[in-house]
Amino acid sequence: MRQVAFLLLSLACLAGCSQNTERSHLSESSWRFDRIDGERPVSAASGITFEDGQIGIEVGCRSLDGPWRMDADRLVAGPLAQTETACAAPSWHQGTAVNSLIVATPRIAVEGNRMILQSRGHTAELVRVDTAD
Repeated sequence: MRQVAFLLLSLACLAGCSQNTERSHLSESSWRFDRIDGERPVSAASGITFEDGQIGIEVGCRSLDGPWRMDADRLVAGPLAQTETACAAPSWHQGTAVNSLIVATPRIAVEGNRMILQSRGHTAELVRVDTAD
């Protein structure tokens, strides 16, 4: 009986360590913001990168990075480290909107080279960036 319990516990631990296969379609990909709450991004350099189990977000005067995973159709990111610099109000507002969107565990939909992140208060539309050299 103890051997069976040990085996089940070992399998449960291994399952917890495995990566969620749902995230494979985003792994090692980069995206640029096309729309943030219906508006074009102030900075053309605004985007999201999924690399080595980490998410990196640049938008406005804000940078966010940390671990990420998928939970069904939701993007779960965090805890996130954040840096922010002084900038004009429109850029600051877009950074705040994306920060609020990401911490709200948004629904994610990917179709071809387009991705939509959506929470109750914010929506972002992104386009895949070809990173091939």
